[in-house]
Amino acid sequence: MCGIVGIYKSSDDVCSEIYDGLIQVQHRGQDAAGISTWDGSKMHLQKELGLVTEAFKKESSYSHLVGNIGIGHVRYPTAGSDDVSEAQPFHTANPVNITLAHNGTLINSEKVRGDLLKTHFCQFNTNSDSEVLLNLFAYELHKTKFRKLTNQHIYKALKGVFEKCQGGYAVTMLIAGIGLVAFRDPNGIRPLSIGKRKSSYMIASESSALTALEFEVLSSVAPGQAIIINEAGELFKRWIARGDKHLPCLFEFVYFSRPDSNIDSISVHKTRLRMGDYLGERIKNDYSNLDITSINGSVTVKIPYINSFHSKWSQNSEKLLLMRSSYQQKKRQNGLIIINNIGSINHTIIELTNKKIYPIGWTGDNTIHYLLDEELITKNIEGSKNEWDLPLIFSIKNRLYKKTSDSDAVILYKANDMILNLSYSSDAELIVFEVYGDKTIIIQNSETIIDDIQNGNAPKISPDGNMIIFMELEDDGHQITSGDIYLWDSRTGKTDAITDDPKQIGMNPIWISDHLIYYIDLRDGSLNKLLLKEH
Repeated sequence: MCGIVGIYKSSDDVCSEIYDGLIQVQHRGQDAAGISTWDGSKMHLQKELGLVTEAFKKESSYSHLVGNIGIGHVRYPTAGSDDVSEAQPFHTANPVNITLAHNGTLINSEKVRGDLLKTHFCQFNTNSDSEVLLNLFAYELHKTKFRKLTNQHIYKALKGVFEKCQGGYAVTMLIAGIGLVAFRDPNGIRPLSIGKRKSSYMIASESSALTALEFEVLSSVAPGQAIIINEAGELFKRWIARGDKHLPCLFEFVYFSRPDSNIDSISVHKTRLRMGDYLGERIKNDYSNLDITSINGSVTVKIPYINSFHSKWSQNSEKLLLMRSSYQQKKRQNGLIIINNIGSINHTIIELTNKKIYPIGWTGDNTIHYLLDEELITKNIEGSKNEWDLPLIFSIKNRLYKKTSDSDAVILYKANDMILNLSYSSDAELIVFEVYGDKTIIIQNSETIIDDIQNGNAPKISPDGNMIIFMELEDDGHQITSGDIYLWDSRTGKTDAITDDPKQIGMNPIWISDHLIYYIDLRDGSLNKLLLKEH
Protein backbone atom coordinates (compact mmCIF):
# COMPACT_ATOMS: atom_id res chain seq x y z
CA MET A 1 0.00 0.00 0.00
CA CYS A 2 1.31 3.46 -0.97
CA GLY A 3 -0.10 6.88 -1.76
CA ILE A 4 0.42 8.73 -5.04
CA VAL A 5 -0.35 12.26 -6.21
CA GLY A 6 -0.02 14.08 -9.53
CA ILE A 7 -0.84 17.75 -10.20
CA TYR A 8 -0.84 19.99 -13.27
CA LYS A 9 -1.07 23.77 -12.88
CA SER A 10 -1.36 26.21 -15.73
CA SER A 11 1.17 28.47 -14.00
CA ASP A 12 3.24 28.64 -10.80
CA ASP A 13 5.36 25.94 -9.24
CA VAL A 14 3.46 22.86 -8.15
CA CYS A 15 5.77 21.55 -5.40
CA SER A 16 3.89 23.04 -2.43
CA GLU A 17 0.59 21.53 -3.58
CA ILE A 18 2.20 18.15 -4.19
CA TYR A 19 3.46 18.37 -0.59
CA ASP A 20 -0.05 19.18 0.67
CA GLY A 21 -1.47 16.31 -1.38
CA LEU A 22 1.01 13.86 0.12
CA ILE A 23 -0.01 14.96 3.60
CA GLN A 24 -3.56 13.93 2.70
CA VAL A 25 -2.45 10.41 1.73
CA GLN A 26 0.20 10.09 4.46
CA HIS A 27 -1.83 7.28 6.11
CA ARG A 28 -1.05 5.11 3.09
CA GLY A 29 2.70 5.16 3.74
CA GLN A 30 5.01 6.49 6.44
CA ASP A 31 8.36 4.94 5.47
CA ALA A 32 9.48 7.36 2.74
CA ALA A 33 8.30 10.30 0.66
CA GLY A 34 9.35 11.80 -2.66
CA ILE A 35 8.44 14.53 -5.16
CA SER A 36 9.36 14.97 -8.82
CA THR A 37 8.63 18.04 -10.96
CA TRP A 38 9.02 19.00 -14.63
CA ASP A 39 9.72 22.60 -15.68
CA GLY A 40 9.45 22.09 -19.44
CA SER A 41 13.13 21.39 -19.98
CA LYS A 42 14.45 19.57 -16.91
CA MET A 43 13.27 16.88 -14.49
CA HIS A 44 13.74 17.48 -10.75
CA LEU A 45 13.59 14.82 -8.04
CA GLN A 46 13.90 14.59 -4.24
CA LYS A 47 13.11 11.64 -1.96
CA GLU A 48 13.98 10.69 1.62
CA LEU A 49 13.04 8.19 4.31
CA GLY A 50 10.42 9.19 6.88
CA LEU A 51 7.18 11.14 6.90
CA VAL A 52 6.49 13.94 4.41
CA THR A 53 7.29 16.55 7.06
CA GLU A 54 10.59 14.82 7.81
CA ALA A 55 11.61 14.27 4.19
CA PHE A 56 11.02 17.94 3.28
CA LYS A 57 11.70 19.76 6.55
CA LYS A 58 14.66 21.75 5.14
CA GLU A 59 14.28 24.34 2.39
CA SER A 60 17.23 22.78 0.57
CA SER A 61 15.20 19.59 0.18
CA TYR A 62 12.51 21.22 -1.95
CA SER A 63 13.77 24.61 -3.23
CA HIS A 64 15.04 23.03 -6.47
CA LEU A 65 11.69 21.34 -7.21
CA VAL A 66 10.49 23.90 -9.75
CA GLY A 67 7.95 23.41 -12.51
CA ASN A 68 4.19 23.45 -13.00
CA ILE A 69 3.75 19.66 -13.32
CA GLY A 70 4.67 17.18 -10.61
CA ILE A 71 4.08 13.81 -8.96
CA GLY A 72 4.56 12.62 -5.40
CA HIS A 73 4.71 9.35 -3.46
CA VAL A 74 4.50 8.12 0.12
CA ARG A 75 5.74 4.57 0.65
CA TYR A 76 4.67 1.58 2.65
CA PRO A 77 7.01 -1.18 1.45
CA THR A 78 5.39 -4.46 0.39
CA ALA A 79 8.24 -5.39 -1.95
CA GLY A 80 11.92 -4.58 -1.83
CA SER A 81 13.69 -3.15 1.20
CA ASP A 82 13.34 -0.06 3.38
CA ASP A 83 16.43 1.66 1.95
CA VAL A 84 16.19 5.23 0.59
CA SER A 85 17.20 3.89 -2.83
CA GLU A 86 13.78 2.23 -3.05
CA ALA A 87 11.88 5.40 -2.19
CA GLN A 88 9.83 6.81 -5.05
CA PRO A 89 9.42 8.34 -7.58
CA PHE A 90 11.87 6.32 -9.71
CA HIS A 91 13.69 7.97 -12.64
CA THR A 92 15.09 6.91 -16.00
CA ALA A 93 16.51 8.96 -18.86
CA ASN A 94 16.19 6.25 -21.50
CA PRO A 95 14.57 6.78 -24.00
CA VAL A 96 13.40 10.10 -22.46
CA ASN A 97 13.25 11.58 -18.99
CA ILE A 98 10.56 9.69 -17.04
CA THR A 99 9.71 9.62 -13.34
CA LEU A 100 7.17 7.13 -11.96
CA ALA A 101 5.19 6.74 -8.71
CA HIS A 102 3.42 3.41 -8.18
CA ASN A 103 0.89 2.05 -5.69
CA GLY A 104 0.32 -1.69 -5.83
CA THR A 105 2.12 -4.98 -6.27
CA LEU A 106 3.20 -6.77 -9.45
CA ILE A 107 2.85 -10.47 -8.68
CA ASN A 108 4.96 -11.43 -11.72
CA SER A 109 7.69 -8.81 -11.26
CA GLU A 110 10.50 -11.40 -11.15
CA LYS A 111 9.49 -12.81 -14.54
CA VAL A 112 9.20 -9.34 -16.07
CA ARG A 113 12.58 -8.39 -14.57
CA GLY A 114 14.19 -11.52 -16.05
CA ASP A 115 12.68 -10.86 -19.49
CA LEU A 116 13.92 -7.25 -19.45
CA LEU A 117 17.43 -8.33 -18.53
CA LYS A 118 17.44 -10.61 -21.57
CA THR A 119 15.83 -8.27 -24.10
CA HIS A 120 16.62 -4.75 -22.98
CA PHE A 121 19.80 -5.20 -20.95
CA CYS A 122 18.29 -3.09 -18.17
CA GLN A 123 20.28 -1.97 -15.16
CA PHE A 124 18.27 -2.50 -11.98
CA ASN A 125 19.39 -0.68 -8.85
CA THR A 126 16.76 -2.04 -6.44
CA ASN A 127 14.53 -5.03 -5.79
CA SER A 128 11.39 -2.92 -6.14
CA ASP A 129 8.61 -4.04 -8.46
CA SER A 130 8.00 -0.33 -9.15
CA GLU A 131 11.43 -0.05 -10.80
CA VAL A 132 10.48 -3.08 -12.90
CA LEU A 133 7.31 -1.29 -13.97
CA LEU A 134 9.27 1.85 -14.92
CA ASN A 135 11.82 -0.10 -16.98
CA LEU A 136 9.09 -2.09 -18.70
CA PHE A 137 7.30 1.09 -19.76
CA ALA A 138 10.60 2.62 -20.93
CA TYR A 139 11.34 -0.51 -22.97
CA GLU A 140 7.87 -0.55 -24.52
CA LEU A 141 8.22 3.16 -25.34
CA HIS A 142 11.63 2.48 -26.92
CA LYS A 143 10.03 -0.20 -29.11
CA THR A 144 7.69 2.38 -30.70
CA LYS A 145 10.78 3.89 -32.45
CA PHE A 146 9.36 7.40 -32.12
CA ARG A 147 11.02 10.44 -33.62
CA LYS A 148 8.75 13.00 -32.02
CA LEU A 149 6.97 11.66 -28.95
CA THR A 150 3.15 11.83 -29.07
CA ASN A 151 0.21 10.54 -27.05
CA GLN A 152 -0.15 7.63 -29.46
CA HIS A 153 3.32 6.38 -28.55
CA ILE A 154 2.37 6.52 -24.86
CA TYR A 155 -0.81 4.52 -25.49
CA LYS A 156 1.07 1.92 -27.52
CA ALA A 157 3.71 1.54 -24.80
CA LEU A 158 1.05 1.21 -22.11
CA LYS A 159 -0.64 -1.53 -24.13
CA GLY A 160 2.54 -3.54 -23.82
CA VAL A 161 2.70 -2.83 -20.08
CA PHE A 162 -0.88 -4.02 -19.54
CA GLU A 163 -0.22 -7.19 -21.53
CA LYS A 164 2.88 -8.14 -19.51
CA CYS A 165 2.02 -7.03 -15.95
CA GLN A 166 -0.06 -9.01 -13.48
CA GLY A 167 -1.30 -7.64 -10.17
CA GLY A 168 -2.58 -4.34 -8.86
CA TYR A 169 -1.15 -1.02 -9.91
CA ALA A 170 -2.15 2.64 -9.94
CA VAL A 171 0.54 4.85 -11.45
CA THR A 172 1.40 8.50 -12.07
CA MET A 173 4.27 9.49 -14.37
CA LEU A 174 6.03 12.60 -15.59
CA ILE A 175 7.24 12.21 -19.19
CA ALA A 176 9.41 14.84 -20.87
CA GLY A 177 7.66 16.27 -23.90
CA ILE A 178 4.27 14.84 -22.84
CA GLY A 179 3.36 15.94 -19.29
CA LEU A 180 1.42 14.07 -16.61
CA VAL A 181 0.35 10.47 -17.29
CA ALA A 182 -1.72 8.21 -15.05
CA PHE A 183 -3.15 4.71 -15.43
CA ARG A 184 -4.79 1.91 -13.45
CA ASP A 185 -4.67 -1.87 -13.75
CA PRO A 186 -7.45 -3.53 -15.84
CA ASN A 187 -9.15 -5.06 -12.79
CA GLY A 188 -9.19 -1.84 -10.77
CA ILE A 189 -7.48 -3.39 -7.74
CA ARG A 190 -5.87 -0.15 -6.57
CA PRO A 191 -7.86 3.14 -6.48
CA LEU A 192 -7.10 6.31 -8.43
CA SER A 193 -9.18 9.49 -8.75
CA ILE A 194 -8.99 12.63 -10.90
CA GLY A 195 -10.19 16.13 -10.06
CA LYS A 196 -10.22 19.64 -11.55
CA ARG A 197 -9.90 23.15 -10.12
CA LYS A 198 -10.27 25.90 -12.72
CA SER A 199 -7.49 25.11 -15.23
CA SER A 200 -5.58 22.78 -12.90
CA TYR A 201 -5.86 19.00 -12.61
CA MET A 202 -5.03 16.61 -9.79
CA ILE A 203 -4.75 12.82 -9.64
CA ALA A 204 -4.52 11.00 -6.31
CA SER A 205 -4.93 7.60 -4.68
CA GLU A 206 -8.01 8.82 -2.83
CA SER A 207 -10.74 11.33 -3.63
CA SER A 208 -10.42 12.81 -0.12
CA ALA A 209 -7.04 14.25 -1.12
CA LEU A 210 -8.68 16.04 -4.06
CA THR A 211 -11.41 17.62 -1.97
CA ALA A 212 -8.93 18.64 0.73
CA LEU A 213 -7.08 20.72 -1.88
CA GLU A 214 -10.39 22.12 -3.19
CA PHE A 215 -10.42 20.13 -6.43
CA GLU A 216 -13.77 19.01 -7.78
CA VAL A 217 -13.78 15.22 -8.09
CA LEU A 218 -14.48 14.34 -11.72
CA SER A 219 -14.37 10.55 -11.44
CA SER A 220 -12.24 7.57 -10.60
CA VAL A 221 -9.72 6.61 -13.25
CA ALA A 222 -11.42 3.60 -14.80
CA PRO A 223 -9.75 0.17 -14.67
CA GLY A 224 -7.51 -0.21 -17.72
CA GLN A 225 -7.75 3.49 -18.55
CA ALA A 226 -4.89 5.91 -19.26
CA ILE A 227 -5.02 9.66 -18.52
CA ILE A 228 -2.75 12.21 -20.19
CA ILE A 229 -2.61 15.87 -19.20
CA ASN A 230 -0.18 17.51 -21.59
CA GLU A 231 2.02 20.52 -21.02
CA ALA A 232 -0.71 22.76 -22.46
CA GLY A 233 -3.21 21.55 -19.87
CA GLU A 234 -5.28 19.43 -22.28
CA LEU A 235 -6.89 16.29 -20.84
CA PHE A 236 -6.98 13.03 -22.82
CA LYS A 237 -8.48 9.66 -21.84
CA ARG A 238 -8.01 6.31 -23.54
CA TRP A 239 -9.07 2.74 -22.71
CA ILE A 240 -5.98 0.58 -23.03
CA ALA A 241 -7.21 -2.74 -21.67
CA ARG A 242 -10.34 -4.16 -20.11
CA GLY A 243 -10.28 -6.71 -17.31
CA ASP A 244 -12.56 -9.70 -17.08
CA LYS A 245 -13.86 -8.51 -13.72
CA HIS A 246 -13.82 -5.41 -11.57
CA LEU A 247 -11.87 -6.56 -8.48
CA PRO A 248 -11.22 -3.64 -6.10
CA CYS A 249 -9.16 -4.60 -3.06
CA LEU A 250 -11.44 -5.31 -0.09
CA PHE A 251 -8.96 -3.79 2.34
CA GLU A 252 -9.26 -0.41 0.62
CA PHE A 253 -12.80 -0.28 2.00
CA VAL A 254 -12.06 -2.04 5.28
CA TYR A 255 -8.76 -0.49 6.32
CA PHE A 256 -6.53 1.38 3.84
CA SER A 257 -8.67 4.29 2.65
CA ARG A 258 -9.99 7.26 4.56
CA PRO A 259 -13.72 7.03 5.38
CA ASP A 260 -14.42 10.30 3.55
CA SER A 261 -13.08 8.87 0.26
CA ASN A 262 -15.09 7.45 -2.63
CA ILE A 263 -13.73 4.57 -4.71
CA ASP A 264 -15.41 4.06 -8.08
CA SER A 265 -18.30 6.27 -6.86
CA ILE A 266 -18.77 4.11 -3.74
CA SER A 267 -18.53 5.76 -0.31
CA VAL A 268 -15.93 4.08 1.93
CA HIS A 269 -17.81 5.15 5.06
CA LYS A 270 -21.19 3.84 3.87
CA THR A 271 -19.54 0.61 2.71
CA ARG A 272 -18.15 0.02 6.20
CA LEU A 273 -21.58 0.59 7.71
CA ARG A 274 -23.16 -1.87 5.28
CA MET A 275 -20.44 -4.44 6.03
CA GLY A 276 -21.19 -4.12 9.74
CA ASP A 277 -24.92 -4.57 9.16
CA TYR A 278 -24.32 -7.61 6.97
CA LEU A 279 -21.87 -9.22 9.39
CA GLY A 280 -24.21 -8.67 12.32
CA GLU A 281 -27.12 -10.28 10.50
CA ARG A 282 -24.97 -13.18 9.36
CA ILE A 283 -23.70 -13.92 12.85
CA LYS A 284 -27.22 -13.67 14.25
CA ASN A 285 -28.67 -16.02 11.61
CA ASP A 286 -25.85 -18.52 11.09
CA TYR A 287 -24.26 -18.90 14.50
CA SER A 288 -27.10 -18.60 16.98
CA ASN A 289 -26.48 -22.16 18.20
CA LEU A 290 -22.83 -21.66 19.17
CA ASP A 291 -21.79 -21.97 22.79
CA ILE A 292 -21.04 -18.31 23.24
CA THR A 293 -22.58 -15.54 25.27
CA SER A 294 -25.05 -13.53 23.23
CA ILE A 295 -25.95 -9.95 23.96
CA ASN A 296 -29.54 -9.03 23.29
CA GLY A 297 -30.05 -5.41 22.38
CA SER A 298 -27.51 -2.60 22.66
CA VAL A 299 -26.93 0.56 24.63
CA THR A 300 -25.43 3.69 23.13
CA VAL A 301 -23.97 6.46 25.23
CA LYS A 302 -22.43 9.61 23.80
CA ILE A 303 -19.42 10.86 25.74
CA PRO A 304 -17.73 13.97 24.41
CA TYR A 305 -14.03 14.02 23.57
CA ILE A 306 -13.31 10.35 24.21
CA ASN A 307 -9.79 9.15 23.39
CA SER A 308 -10.51 5.52 22.55
CA PHE A 309 -6.84 4.58 22.27
CA HIS A 310 -6.48 4.90 26.04
CA SER A 311 -9.17 2.68 27.59
CA LYS A 312 -8.92 -0.10 30.17
CA TRP A 313 -11.56 -2.67 31.24
CA SER A 314 -11.89 -3.82 34.83
CA GLN A 315 -11.19 -7.47 35.56
CA ASN A 316 -14.88 -8.38 35.69
CA SER A 317 -15.45 -6.44 32.42
CA GLU A 318 -18.17 -4.36 34.06
CA LYS A 319 -16.40 -0.99 34.10
CA LEU A 320 -14.34 0.91 31.55
CA LEU A 321 -11.68 3.49 32.45
CA LEU A 322 -11.43 6.11 29.72
CA MET A 323 -9.42 9.20 28.92
CA ARG A 324 -11.29 12.12 27.44
CA SER A 325 -9.75 15.17 25.84
CA SER A 326 -10.79 18.64 24.80
CA TYR A 327 -9.02 21.50 23.06
CA GLN A 328 -9.47 24.76 24.92
CA GLN A 329 -7.63 27.88 23.81
CA LYS A 330 -5.63 25.75 21.36
CA LYS A 331 -4.36 23.54 24.21
CA ARG A 332 -5.45 19.99 24.85
CA GLN A 333 -6.83 19.14 28.27
CA ASN A 334 -7.35 15.58 29.52
CA GLY A 335 -9.49 13.92 32.15
CA LEU A 336 -10.48 10.44 33.32
CA ILE A 337 -13.95 8.91 33.64
CA ILE A 338 -15.39 5.45 34.32
CA ILE A 339 -18.36 3.99 32.46
CA ASN A 340 -20.39 1.13 33.91
CA ASN A 341 -21.65 -1.85 31.97
CA ILE A 342 -24.97 -0.28 31.00
CA GLY A 343 -23.33 2.66 29.33
CA SER A 344 -23.63 5.51 31.84
CA ILE A 345 -20.90 7.59 33.42
CA ASN A 346 -20.77 6.63 37.07
CA HIS A 347 -17.45 8.18 38.08
CA THR A 348 -15.43 11.20 37.11
CA ILE A 349 -11.90 10.59 38.34
CA ILE A 350 -10.28 13.78 37.09
CA GLU A 351 -11.92 16.78 35.46
CA LEU A 352 -10.29 18.24 32.37
CA THR A 353 -6.85 19.59 33.28
CA ASN A 354 -3.60 20.68 31.65
CA LYS A 355 -1.72 17.92 33.48
CA LYS A 356 -0.51 14.84 31.64
CA ILE A 357 -2.86 11.88 32.27
CA TYR A 358 -2.56 8.28 31.17
CA PRO A 359 -4.77 5.36 32.35
CA ILE A 360 -2.72 2.30 33.33
CA GLY A 361 -5.24 -0.36 34.36
CA TRP A 362 -7.04 -2.16 37.18
CA THR A 363 -6.29 -4.47 40.09
CA GLY A 364 -9.44 -6.01 41.47
CA ASP A 365 -12.73 -4.63 40.22
CA ASN A 366 -12.67 -1.21 41.88
CA THR A 367 -9.03 -0.15 42.08
CA ILE A 368 -7.64 1.88 39.19
CA HIS A 369 -4.12 3.05 38.36
CA TYR A 370 -3.15 6.04 36.28
CA LEU A 371 -0.29 8.44 35.63
CA LEU A 372 -0.65 12.07 36.60
CA ASP A 373 2.34 14.15 35.47
CA GLU A 374 4.52 11.01 35.51
CA GLU A 375 3.36 10.06 39.06
CA LEU A 376 1.64 6.68 39.38
CA ILE A 377 -1.64 7.10 41.28
CA THR A 378 -3.64 4.23 42.82
CA LYS A 379 -7.30 4.86 43.77
CA ASN A 380 -10.24 2.74 44.91
CA ILE A 381 -13.34 4.18 43.23
CA GLU A 382 -15.62 2.89 46.01
CA GLY A 383 -13.57 4.63 48.71
CA SER A 384 -12.52 1.40 50.37
CA LYS A 385 -9.14 -0.33 50.64
CA ASN A 386 -7.19 -0.67 47.42
CA GLU A 387 -7.42 -4.13 45.88
CA TRP A 388 -4.18 -5.91 45.06
CA ASP A 389 -5.15 -9.49 44.33
CA LEU A 390 -2.64 -9.65 41.49
CA PRO A 391 0.42 -7.74 40.21
CA LEU A 392 -0.09 -4.88 37.81
CA ILE A 393 1.77 -5.12 34.50
CA PHE A 394 1.57 -2.14 32.19
CA SER A 395 3.40 -0.42 29.36
CA ILE A 396 4.14 3.21 28.62
CA LYS A 397 5.40 3.74 25.09
CA ASN A 398 8.43 1.42 24.78
CA ARG A 399 8.78 0.40 28.43
CA LEU A 400 7.17 -2.46 30.32
CA TYR A 401 6.55 -2.05 34.07
CA LYS A 402 5.56 -4.25 37.01
CA LYS A 403 4.05 -3.00 40.28
CA THR A 404 2.73 -4.71 43.37
CA SER A 405 1.01 -3.32 46.45
CA ASP A 406 4.22 -3.06 48.42
CA SER A 407 6.71 -1.99 45.77
CA ASP A 408 7.34 0.81 43.34
CA ALA A 409 6.92 0.22 39.63
CA VAL A 410 10.02 -1.40 38.16
CA ILE A 411 11.03 -1.63 34.52
CA LEU A 412 10.87 -5.20 33.23
CA TYR A 413 11.77 -4.52 29.61
CA LYS A 414 12.80 -1.64 27.35
CA ALA A 415 11.90 -2.15 23.69
CA ASN A 416 13.11 -0.41 20.54
CA ASP A 417 9.61 0.86 19.74
CA MET A 418 6.04 0.99 21.04
CA ILE A 419 4.80 -2.00 23.08
CA LEU A 420 1.47 -3.38 21.84
CA ASN A 421 -1.02 -6.17 22.64
CA LEU A 422 0.17 -6.85 26.20
CA SER A 423 -1.14 -10.02 27.88
CA TYR A 424 -0.04 -11.58 31.18
CA SER A 425 -1.00 -14.34 33.59
CA SER A 426 -2.69 -13.55 36.91
CA ASP A 427 0.56 -14.10 38.82
CA ALA A 428 2.60 -12.19 36.22
CA GLU A 429 4.93 -15.16 35.82
CA LEU A 430 4.22 -15.23 32.09
CA ILE A 431 4.06 -12.05 30.02
CA VAL A 432 3.77 -11.61 26.26
CA PHE A 433 3.62 -8.52 24.04
CA GLU A 434 4.44 -7.24 20.58
CA VAL A 435 7.02 -4.59 19.73
CA TYR A 436 5.84 -2.37 16.87
CA GLY A 437 7.64 -3.23 13.65
CA ASP A 438 9.76 -5.89 15.37
CA LYS A 439 8.80 -9.16 17.07
CA THR A 440 6.74 -10.76 19.79
CA ILE A 441 8.45 -11.08 23.19
CA ILE A 442 7.77 -13.59 25.97
CA ILE A 443 8.96 -12.93 29.52
CA GLN A 444 8.88 -15.94 31.81
CA ASN A 445 9.58 -15.88 35.55
CA SER A 446 10.68 -12.22 35.37
CA GLU A 447 14.07 -13.18 34.03
CA THR A 448 13.94 -15.30 30.91
CA ILE A 449 13.28 -13.43 27.69
CA ILE A 450 12.21 -15.59 24.76
CA ASP A 451 11.43 -14.57 21.21
CA ASP A 452 10.59 -17.91 19.63
CA ILE A 453 7.39 -16.53 18.10
CA GLN A 454 9.00 -13.77 16.07
CA ASN A 455 6.25 -13.62 13.46
CA GLY A 456 3.40 -13.94 15.92
CA ASN A 457 0.64 -11.37 16.18
CA ALA A 458 -2.17 -10.72 18.67
CA PRO A 459 -0.81 -13.05 21.41
CA LYS A 460 -3.06 -14.07 24.31
CA ILE A 461 -2.24 -16.05 27.45
CA SER A 462 -4.48 -18.94 28.52
CA PRO A 463 -6.57 -18.64 31.70
CA ASP A 464 -4.24 -21.06 33.55
CA GLY A 465 -1.22 -18.92 32.59
CA ASN A 466 0.68 -21.73 30.86
CA MET A 467 0.05 -21.25 27.13
CA ILE A 468 0.02 -18.53 24.50
CA ILE A 469 -1.99 -18.54 21.29
CA PHE A 470 -1.15 -16.22 18.41
CA MET A 471 -1.63 -15.91 14.65
CA GLU A 472 0.83 -15.79 11.76
CA LEU A 473 -0.29 -14.15 8.51
CA GLU A 474 1.12 -13.84 5.01
CA ASP A 475 0.12 -11.39 2.29
CA ASP A 476 0.98 -10.69 -1.33
CA GLY A 477 1.05 -6.93 -0.97
CA HIS A 478 -2.62 -6.19 -1.40
CA GLN A 479 -4.44 -8.94 0.50
CA ILE A 480 -3.87 -11.60 3.19
CA THR A 481 -3.22 -14.95 1.50
CA SER A 482 -2.81 -17.32 4.44
CA GLY A 483 -3.14 -17.41 8.19
CA ASP A 484 -2.80 -20.01 10.91
CA ILE A 485 -3.16 -20.21 14.68
CA TYR A 486 -0.19 -21.33 16.80
CA LEU A 487 0.26 -22.35 20.42
CA TRP A 488 3.36 -21.88 22.59
CA ASP A 489 3.61 -23.93 25.80
CA SER A 490 5.62 -22.39 28.65
CA ARG A 491 6.23 -25.81 30.19
CA THR A 492 7.98 -27.23 27.13
CA GLY A 493 9.04 -24.11 25.25
CA LYS A 494 7.65 -25.63 22.06
CA THR A 495 5.53 -23.95 19.41
CA ASP A 496 2.92 -25.96 17.50
CA ALA A 497 0.53 -25.08 14.69
CA ILE A 498 -3.02 -25.85 15.82
CA THR A 499 -4.60 -24.94 12.47
CA ASP A 500 -3.15 -25.98 9.12
CA ASP A 501 -5.92 -25.75 6.57
CA PRO A 502 -5.05 -24.07 3.21
CA LYS A 503 -8.78 -23.44 2.70
CA GLN A 504 -8.90 -21.23 5.81
CA ILE A 505 -7.26 -17.98 6.90
CA GLY A 506 -7.24 -18.24 10.69
CA MET A 507 -7.15 -14.91 12.56
CA ASN A 508 -7.71 -13.29 15.95
CA PRO A 509 -7.85 -16.29 18.30
CA ILE A 510 -9.33 -15.91 21.81
CA TRP A 511 -9.40 -18.22 24.84
CA ILE A 512 -12.77 -19.46 26.09
CA SER A 513 -11.22 -21.90 28.56
CA ASP A 514 -7.85 -23.61 29.01
CA HIS A 515 -8.75 -26.10 26.28
CA LEU A 516 -11.16 -24.15 24.04
CA ILE A 517 -10.47 -21.29 21.64
CA TYR A 518 -12.45 -19.44 19.01
CA TYR A 519 -10.95 -17.91 15.89
CA ILE A 520 -12.18 -16.17 12.72
CA ASP A 521 -11.77 -17.58 9.20
CA LEU A 522 -11.15 -14.53 7.00
CA ARG A 523 -12.16 -16.36 3.80
CA ASP A 524 -15.82 -16.67 4.74
CA GLY A 525 -16.10 -14.69 7.99
CA SER A 526 -17.02 -17.79 9.98
CA LEU A 527 -16.41 -18.15 13.71
CA ASN A 528 -14.67 -21.44 14.42
CA LYS A 529 -14.44 -23.43 17.64
CA LEU A 530 -11.31 -25.47 18.35
CA LEU A 531 -10.95 -27.91 21.24
CA LEU A 532 -7.31 -28.30 22.18
CA LYS A 533 -5.67 -31.56 23.15
CA GLU A 534 -4.23 -31.90 26.63
CA HIS A 535 -0.95 -30.00 26.93
